[in-house]
Amino acid sequence: MLFGGIGPEGQRAIGRARVAIVGCGGLGSVQAALLVRAGVGHVRLIDRDFVEESNLQRQILYDESDVRSLEPKAAAAARKLAQVNSLVEIEGLVDDLNPATVGRLLDGVDVILDGTDNFDARYLLNDYAVKTGTPWVYGACVGSYGLTFTILPGETACLRCVFESAPPPGLTPTCDTTGVLGSLVATVASLQAVEALKLVAGRRAALNRRIVMLDLWDNTYDEVELPTADPGCPCCGKRRFDYLESRAGSETSSLCGRDAVQIRARAGAKLDLDELAARLAPLGHVERNPFLLRADIDAWHLTVFGDGRAIVGGTDDPAVAKSVYARYVGT
Repeated sequence: MLFGGIGPEGQRAIGRARVAIVGCGGLGSVQAALLVRAGVGHVRLIDRDFVEESNLQRQILYDESDVRSLEPKAAAAARKLAQVNSLVEIEGLVDDLNPATVGRLLDGVDVILDGTDNFDARYLLNDYAVKTGTPWVYGACVGSYGLTFTILPGETACLRCVFESAPPPGLTPTCDTTGVLGSLVATVASLQAVEALKLVAGRRAALNRRIVMLDLWDNTYDEVELPTADPGCPCCGKRRFDYLESRAGSETSSLCGRDAVQIRARAGAKLDLDELAARLAPLGHVERNPFLLRADIDAWHLTVFGDGRAIVGGTDDPAVAKSVYARYVGT
């Protein structure tokens, strides 16, 4: 409230706001910590994954005890942030963002923050945001290079105006191949979080309507004008929502920073994890908690959630991952 850009009125608006953070990894954990401490009234944390040791280098909300307990990131983040600011309502949703779930997960929020790690999820976010008129803040990091910009449906270019399609697999660096600096993640996430605060405080005049590009190792910081909305854009121009309507995207996705593939189950699928644990126990080491089952069988590290979704570790090939899923979980 003492900061002139926000003041008491702006702080009250922040306290009424509802923000969704999609992805509680490096970017999302920093975003969540900053927004909860800033007093955003309702923070919805959405993440499909669980905490692993390699996350601790940059995902500031987690520690080694979360790794040992195989706790999902959204649950761990919500539990820890609830101890930071009891005035904030925090939802931790252990779920996958896909065309079948996006409405349920994002409806009713004022701003969406991107903490995802793949283009399918970002294009789906973009489709939803443009269709519903919800502002969202894009962010991406790899190595020492980061990029962020704010998308205001109806006012600025959307993601598909800037990047009409995703680059082909294998042509761009990833966290798996290049790594990522924790300090870069914190910097990009901070830029995203302050844009969200400007939006929910009603301070749109202060928004940065440019694309921010920075390289912390090479000591560069650049801004370029966000292009105007393209009337020929498939999404915001022609109002064609390919990702939202499942005309694009995939039932599998590789996970950034890991030799693993996520497999989505059919909508409405439910698994009896106790029964699955009993079935897999003779084949390898099996662990179970209230959220998921983890089985190490031969070369595969299989993590299965109650909704049938699974993460297959030990391969980055979707075909191999689907074969492992069919062999041990079922079709």
